[in-house]
Amino acid sequence: MQDIILLKQGEIVLKGLNKKYFEQKLISNVKRRLRSLGEFDVTCTQSTIYVEPKSDDIDMDETQQAMTKVFGIAAVVRAAACDKTPEAMAQKAIEYMAEAMREAGSFKVETRRADKAFPMTSIEVSQYVGGELAEAFPETAVDVHNPELTVHVEVRERAAYIHRPPLPGAGGLPVGCGGTAVTLLSGGIDSPVSTYMIAKRGVHMIPVHFFSFPYTSELAKQKVLDLAKELTAYCGRLTVEVVPFTHIQTEIRDKCPEEYFTLIMRRFMMRIAAKIAQQEGAKALITGESLGQVASQTLDALCCTDAVAGMPVFRPLIGNDKIEIIHIAEKIGTYETSCQPYEDCCTVFTPRHPCTRPKLEHVERAEGALDIDALVDAAVAGTEMIQL
Repeated sequence: MQDIILLKQGEIVLKGLNKKYFEQKLISNVKRRLRSLGEFDVTCTQSTIYVEPKSDDIDMDETQQAMTKVFGIAAVVRAAACDKTPEAMAQKAIEYMAEAMREAGSFKVETRRADKAFPMTSIEVSQYVGGELAEAFPETAVDVHNPELTVHVEVRERAAYIHRPPLPGAGGLPVGCGGTAVTLLSGGIDSPVSTYMIAKRGVHMIPVHFFSFPYTSELAKQKVLDLAKELTAYCGRLTVEVVPFTHIQTEIRDKCPEEYFTLIMRRFMMRIAAKIAQQEGAKALITGESLGQVASQTLDALCCTDAVAGMPVFRPLIGNDKIEIIHIAEKIGTYETSCQPYEDCCTVFTPRHPCTRPKLEHVERAEGALDIDALVDAAVAGTEMIQL
């Protein structure tokens, strides 16, 4: 038998009567992610998904890494399958773990017996396979407390599997099982991270980007598309909706008090994002705001922003500081792209002294000179949709 990948489900296993729905969504997401890597048989038994390649030319290392980015999976194992006999398990362990055994100074064997009908206990399997490995590799010491290498044996319904410690999966819930939300995606560090965090809870994301050409360049727009492309490894297929924002920003600059520029701009973003959400059947808005990080992210400012949303606004980074956000960005691979020196529309017409404790009635009075509905409708009508 050739190598196989075992995907261990995460919190799906805690679900009740609706567990099958989450499981089917996860299997569908796994199959979609595998399409570009080759042909596989994908099946599910005992809360484990089996990914079996149909040909020998498939890059199993690449496949294993791709599976670590699928939400809903707790652990990813690349294993060698064999018959469920002590002799076959020991022989497969000797063959499959040979290089690792020679490199390690010490080892132990851990067994999980998912097939309770198998006549040997987990301890008996570990003792037998461990003894055969010790005899085959006498230079590698047995250490059951702090080994350099742990050889895993799993006895399941179909076969037995030998593998190294699993790679951690992405966790969370399968994308698509938690509804749809619109995420405000800029070129900064924060918004890709907040998008990732809500997608991890099973939500399908619709990224909306506000583009202010010529104040922001085509390179800035491409930077956002690159970020969205990087997020597809976790979020699945994305359609980025690029909203023309230049006219709104110049109207704000020409007709509103300077100290409210950024806040009124954010209120327009919320109005437009909410209208797009209604058109797409989305139930919430997602932003990358962190409390107190900038003037428009104080409690007073956020209250003024939310007043025009008309639907829930989720801010998964609200209690994180910048270092914590950067760590997540580095982990998911968006940090380097976010650091490219192309500004987004949030930096256009930045006030010298922004109001940090705005009152809603003052903000509403300040934007009263604008034809809000016409500006929002025009922006939504001019939105460009880019599928990734």
